[in-house]
Amino acid sequence: MSTQNGHVIEKNPIGLSQDCMERLVPELDRHLASLFVLFHQYQKHHWLVKGPQFRDLHLYLEDAYNEVHAQADEIAERMTVLGGLPTSSPSEQVKRAYIEHEPEGELTVREMLQNDLRAEQELARRFRASIRLAAEVEDYGTEQMLKRMLFAIEERAHHLDHYLERNTLDPEGRPAV
Repeated sequence: MSTQNGHVIEKNPIGLSQDCMERLVPELDRHLASLFVLFHQYQKHHWLVKGPQFRDLHLYLEDAYNEVHAQADEIAERMTVLGGLPTSSPSEQVKRAYIEHEPEGELTVREMLQNDLRAEQELARRFRASIRLAAEVEDYGTEQMLKRMLFAIEERAHHLDHYLERNTLDPEGRPAV
């Protein structure tokens, strides 16, 4: 057992080297923490969304937070396979996350969706780097998991981008939300 950047890493049952896990487990834990921040943000937006597109956005945001929660769970499970101990305390997750909580209070629908899009873009950027790292340390299982998740992250970003487009039915081209 070793400790790396505050992470406890034990031997893993799948034959990956300790050195590899000391490089990868902290990255996965930062993804886990960031996904939980995004989960809470999506859930807040689901609760607070209003306006003419309420139903569509309410349902989209619920799907998004459920998908993000499932991704967080899968990453935590993978960490245990790799001999890592996932951070589970919300206060510790906030410290490890690379996505910051947005301020408390009500935002416009456009502000909420813009915050979600920025978070998804940051996730995508960071996942790509971790995919490269997983391939480098020959952890192909984690690489494949992260690639699958990256596709879902990119899909959510794509949908958010569409919600944020200008309203082509409006002759003045005002934003739809």
